[in-house]
Amino acid sequence: MSFIIQKSKTKDIDSLMAIYEAAIRYMRRCGNNNQWTGGYPGKEVILHDIERGFSYTVYDENGRISGVFSMIDGIDPTYNKIEGAWADDSLPYLTIHRIASNGSSRGIGKAAFDYAKSHAASVRVDTHEDNVKMQELLLNNGFKYCGIIYLANGDPRRAYQYVK
Repeated sequence: MSFIIQKSKTKDIDSLMAIYEAAIRYMRRCGNNNQWTGGYPGKEVILHDIERGFSYTVYDENGRISGVFSMIDGIDPTYNKIEGAWADDSLPYLTIHRIASNGSSRGIGKAAFDYAKSHAASVRVDTHEDNVKMQELLLNNGFKYCGIIYLANGDPRRAYQYVK
């Protein structure tokens, strides 16, 4: 399937929020009950990503919104300390956060990863230990497991890196 990826627009916030809700339902069905809890990611977080130019919308071949992710260029402070080692800690990197699909199209994750890889030689991603589906997707798309990082609130996350 072919996708079009563009910077998200504020006018699409309701569609994007529906995608995150669908992604949360999917995670729960897959046994991931501990990630994205307490209303996260809320509308405020997504609007903040859009305003800063971090949010990207994934459109299917019919022009329908099918997915969303955040891609941030620059140092992610939560990645400064890792229990383990980054595959390459010398390269500038992009970070992907909050990747989600509404389930209408297969391949949203791969499309997001390919998009990021086309913009940088190094891409980092983290995910919850319960998000087995994302861990498999990362490994199947050339990412290497590097170790554990900690979010600002202290929660641990499994960290992955792709290096060209």
